[in-house]
Amino acid sequence: MAGYYEIRHTVGFEETNLVGNVYYVNYLRWQGRCREMFLKEKAPEVLVELQQDLKLFTLKVECEFFAEITAFDELSVRMRLEELTQTQIQFSFDYVKIDEDGLEHLVARGRQRIACMRGPNTDTVPARVPATLRTALVPFSERPEVLAGKAL
Repeated sequence: MAGYYEIRHTVGFEETNLVGNVYYVNYLRWQGRCREMFLKEKAPEVLVELQQDLKLFTLKVECEFFAEITAFDELSVRMRLEELTQTQIQFSFDYVKIDEDGLEHLVARGRQRIACMRGPNTDTVPARVPATLRTALVPFSERPEVLAGKAL
């Protein structure tokens, strides 16, 4: 186990700006895509709950850039659990460019904090992180102490 959940992505022309580097909003899109694929692959029961009354609200998103990437670069987006509370989850994301020779270069780092809510759209209330999601997140924790004690 690598300690992170990973999606691979090849950058396309549509993700670049006029000067040829990746437009910044795409990093945030890739965070969302990574989170979605994690749910699909590791916690599909949560997808059923999302069709009922569970809502995952994004509270905060950030990204810090270290190097540029361009069209056809191979990218690994690696998600880790950074913090888990009764009702919220914080993920960290590493954006790693993978060269043809297999060398890896960290090009950006991001974070995302989400809150679990339940109820109709007009009257949502905070809710516990579903047990199935907590279980799925265990192997992807940055720090084992995140999962210790009351957090579980």
